[in-house]
Amino acid sequence: MGTYAGFVDAYYLKAEGARFIGKKATDKDVRLNAPYVVDWLRGLSQTQLHGARFLRAYWYEGAFDQLDDRYKKQREYLDAIAHHVQLRLGKVVEYPSRLDEPIHNALTETVESLKIPVEHFFKEFAKRRRFYERQQKGVDTLITLDMVRLARRSVFDTAVLISGDGDLLEVIRTVQDYGVRVLIVSPNPSRSVAREVAQLADDVIEIPKKEIKNMLTYTRQ
Repeated sequence: MGTYAGFVDAYYLKAEGARFIGKKATDKDVRLNAPYVVDWLRGLSQTQLHGARFLRAYWYEGAFDQLDDRYKKQREYLDAIAHHVQLRLGKVVEYPSRLDEPIHNALTETVESLKIPVEHFFKEFAKRRRFYERQQKGVDTLITLDMVRLARRSVFDTAVLISGDGDLLEVIRTVQDYGVRVLIVSPNPSRSVAREVAQLADDVIEIPKKEIKNMLTYTRQ
């Protein structure tokens, strides 16, 4: 029958899941329903994995710095789901978007043409809008370390990986060399799974849209 474990890139599941059902994934209005995700993974035993034993779910997420005003709310959420999953936390890194400068220049020209005080405008504008890009740091490394460490110890026969990141190609290849099957799980594999990852995986599973809707919890509509 065998044993399997789930490896969940939370940011990937949230972003691609929301996009798949026509929503926007922002930290202010959406959270993943971790218990439901774990139950869905457990249910694969009766559908895709032919009675295999579910070991546990490893949950990977970028954490805000303690000085960030979003830290407290995120920490409350992470503490709540820690009872259901094995938490592995990387870091959230933010930096100015490549669009920041051209947008700033266009706004400056517009404000000047309207004869509005530039400094006053941008002071008020900054309260309402911020252009930045966000990246998770360390998450792929944590996934790699866990999958390889557990595969070497023959803890499981199958790894169920909720991600489509091409950076995970080598870890997939490595654990397969240890005899582990790797199933890639995604809300929309044709769009959000790197081609090389889909080709290398032992199987690719699409999460049904109705299940995605249950996995995502919106605090406002």
